[in-house]
Amino acid sequence: MKRFVLIYMWLAGDFQLVLGVGLIDTPFLGSKDSPRVLSKGIISGGFKYQMNQNHTVFFYDEDSEEMYVGGTDFVLQLDVDNYRIIENFSLKTPGEQCQEGPCENVITVIEKFQDDLFVCGTNGHKPQCWKLFSSVNNQSYEIVEGTGISPFVYTHNSLSLTVEGDLYSAAPLDIDGSSLQFRRKAGNRANVWMYDNWVSEPTFISASWVKREDDPDNEKIYIFFREKNSDHNREADPWISRVARVCKVDEGGSKRFFQNMWTSFLKARLVCGFPEESLYFNRLQDIYVMQAEDWHDTKVYALFTSSWNSTAVCIYSVGMIEEIFENSTFKGYNKDIPKPRPGTCVKNSRSLPLATVNMVKDYPEMTDWVQSLHHTAPFYISSNNYTKIAVDRVQAADQHMYNILLLATDSGKIHKVLEAGSEPFIISETQLFSSSTIQSLKLDSKKKKLVVGFSDKIYTVDLQRCEEYNDSCSDCVLARDPYCAWTKFGCTPTVPGGIQNVMDGQMSVCSTSAGEQKQINRTKRETASLSPVNLRIAHSVPLGVPFYLSCPIDSYHAAYTWEHGGQSRPCLQMQSDCLHLIPAMAQENYGSYECVSKEKDYTKVVKKYQLTEQMIPDTKNGNTPPWKFNDASTVVPQIVWITLGLSVAVLRIFR
Repeated sequence: MKRFVLIYMWLAGDFQLVLGVGLIDTPFLGSKDSPRVLSKGIISGGFKYQMNQNHTVFFYDEDSEEMYVGGTDFVLQLDVDNYRIIENFSLKTPGEQCQEGPCENVITVIEKFQDDLFVCGTNGHKPQCWKLFSSVNNQSYEIVEGTGISPFVYTHNSLSLTVEGDLYSAAPLDIDGSSLQFRRKAGNRANVWMYDNWVSEPTFISASWVKREDDPDNEKIYIFFREKNSDHNREADPWISRVARVCKVDEGGSKRFFQNMWTSFLKARLVCGFPEESLYFNRLQDIYVMQAEDWHDTKVYALFTSSWNSTAVCIYSVGMIEEIFENSTFKGYNKDIPKPRPGTCVKNSRSLPLATVNMVKDYPEMTDWVQSLHHTAPFYISSNNYTKIAVDRVQAADQHMYNILLLATDSGKIHKVLEAGSEPFIISETQLFSSSTIQSLKLDSKKKKLVVGFSDKIYTVDLQRCEEYNDSCSDCVLARDPYCAWTKFGCTPTVPGGIQNVMDGQMSVCSTSAGEQKQINRTKRETASLSPVNLRIAHSVPLGVPFYLSCPIDSYHAAYTWEHGGQSRPCLQMQSDCLHLIPAMAQENYGSYECVSKEKDYTKVVKKYQLTEQMIPDTKNGNTPPWKFNDASTVVPQIVWITLGLSVAVLRIFR
């Protein structure tokens, strides 16, 4: 949320408009809901488009290190290390195909399908797909019908998924965006689609295949979506979030009944909120599925928004989802449940009894709701408007595995949130150079990097920015960042034996063996001699003029104070700085000042100042006016900033 303050100040006898300042999402000091560390412009590598793109789509396979990017009329193959273009596929729509409107081909689907790169686009409102064959000397492709795989217009809802040589998709069948449903559209198995009455004006978010190594015939495809609420009560949210499933082996019904229709489709309500208060986040925005060796433990991280402008993350397990589908009653049905139970995976779905298929047709919804792992409340709630989520699994120095949520905001920021214990810990916020909405997000867990796509550029964010906590062992441990540990070289990417305390950030772990501590102290001395903290900044300031001191905020979880003359005063937070304001310099204001931060049991001096009195020449015997003194270049801007700081303080009280 943006807030603007108009700053007026008194100068030379007149009120003047000095500055209009926009305060945008500035975190509060000392709040556990604030990121601990803010990083600006932390970027390594990138690729800039020749023209801004309204819509982009990524395909990134970290095993093969292949990256393809689709935009308007093109697909690029990029080298993920230096973003060099390896191949450029031009896929412009022939002019004669366009009857009306813009003749452009916006790429909406890129998948690896049956060993080929499979690409689909809007193709001037006539969806089309191509199998691309890469060649050093020549490019060729095979054209495939694209209706039902790509939307007619890129703004329409769609998704795609490939599973063992089969292509699953959801895209409108009509140019107005209607007839939207989830289908198996191409591949080795029969094409299958949905019954019209199963969903109401759906918005499909994601589809995921969950493997079962010991029971492949019982594997499911899970579909996450939201749909229009049939309850039109004024107080009811217009959307309900859902999880549905179909069997991978489902080939549809018999020729006599439900041919080419899913015989295993079931759906259930996905709940995120406060059940005791009947308060729910009902608008599903994004999904990230983290596969586990045991399919029961596969986690689903779901990002929701609400009608009261908050976002939440709820976490589910596939085991809990299956529990509902396997044991819940069917909503609206009160007779005996036929056998096999509706939704059961069978090798020959065409032989299913009519009673079972009829149940799926008429009563596909479960009575019970799918609750999150934390049940009584979402795992994480924020006033930030998050749009996308990815989750990385990190092995810490203690050899335990920790999950890190990577959340993208609508203003181009990435929040790194630790999942350890029952409460989230917001490690850091990275503001990327672009302030537009993030279009695409792909995680490279092997390289510990996040690939982020904007309308103008693709960025790579290094998730191991350990130098940000490099001041001391305590700084490194307080970060609770499983990517980073304290070693004899400082805060570095995690290695076995490194010093960490991810669970609670207790700094007692920094009391290491004498030999290790000796090396650490030597390293700290070498770096400390170069640190500005050890230098006392001197200012010569005349009596009677306003002045302010500032020090940078390096942890938003710390408390900051200004120490002067044996007294301690709280700091005034001004965005990413702590200020101490002196309305008019008096004799008692001169001397030494220290900006001190305290986080848990760790106290450090962030910045030091020494203020001395500056004598102003006597104007009766000279030509120097009262406001023209040697340090005027410092003091006049100080007047502006001191007024600004006071106004910000007032704003923070009332916002």
